[in-house]
Amino acid sequence: MKEQKLVIDKIDFEPKHIFECGQCFRWYEEENNRYTGVFGNNVLKVKKEEDKIIFQGVCEGDIKQIVEDYFDLKTNYQEIKNKLSKMDDYLAKSIEFGNGIRILNQDLWEMIISFIISANNNIPRIQKIIERISKEYGTKIMWNNNTYYTFPTKEQLSHARIEDLRNLGLGFRDKYVYETTKKFIKGEISLEELKTIKDVKKLRQILETLPGVGPKVADCILLFGMHRFEVFPIDVWVRRVMNELYMKKEDETKVKKQEIENLANIKYGELAGMAQQYLFYWKRETA
Repeated sequence: MKEQKLVIDKIDFEPKHIFECGQCFRWYEEENNRYTGVFGNNVLKVKKEEDKIIFQGVCEGDIKQIVEDYFDLKTNYQEIKNKLSKMDDYLAKSIEFGNGIRILNQDLWEMIISFIISANNNIPRIQKIIERISKEYGTKIMWNNNTYYTFPTKEQLSHARIEDLRNLGLGFRDKYVYETTKKFIKGEISLEELKTIKDVKKLRQILETLPGVGPKVADCILLFGMHRFEVFPIDVWVRRVMNELYMKKEDETKVKKQEIENLANIKYGELAGMAQQYLFYWKRETA
């Protein structure tokens, strides 16, 4: 693969917001506000310079097409932000804080495994586990005198035994990753079939049959792996911010997931997932 470069205008695009809002685990900040990441069979460095965003790296295909797809450049995020900002002042404030967020078009298989690993885990540890898995089972890519590894395909990951995964630091999640991989390898569930299903409730039900996938992990997979903007993943931060802004209960742990979901559906509708990202990033970064 040859090195390629692309420069675009900085419109609704802030690398820090995109890579640090909890949606991805394989992008790392370097000096001068530059990030390096691996996705698919691509390695890119992304850098903001004044009113431009510079992409440089090795890609499996045309860099312009790959960047447009992965970074969702054809979606009008200004229009989304305008709609959400009119809903209430709290959301408008969170959008102003994370105005450069875009929802990446990430690989569904990678999101399934990554968010199974994310259960009861923190981002630095999740990143380290995923890097170890990729180094052990992924494909090597050499670029700029550095070695990178792709996230393993289900076929590549199927070579891992439970004890192998345990040795990579997965903890109790080793069995979940192992069993989920086997389900896909055996054809009990198909990535291609999942992508054809329109009904989000049906998709959630299927995803929750996978070992280690509960409601929150399923919603993260739906939002970040399938671009289903109508879902509203609820974690500790989201529960906290929704209670502080709207529910106002003395004990936030008493706020039920269904209450939050119902409110999000009423207030944000088909853009609930985008609202979640702005609220989550704002609350976590300003806590």
